[in-house]
Amino acid sequence: MNKTLDYAEAIIELEQIVNEIENAAIGIDELSEKVKRAAWLIKFCRNKLSSTEKEVTDILKSIEQPEEEID
Repeated sequence: MNKTLDYAEAIIELEQIVNEIENAAIGIDELSEKVKRAAWLIKFCRNKLSSTEKEVTDILKSIEQPEEEID
């Protein structure tokens, strides 16, 4: 099953990776893959935050428009 990742899940996974690295819970052979995954998760979260910010800004702008301008 290929489930779509959401922001909260990405943050949880990222925190787990950070904990594993900080606590030396992963071996050197796994480290590179974990760092790659962490980098991907950080990009995912940044993109999600940016797109959500844009959506919220657009919504706020739309409610500030006078009624005659609404489609």
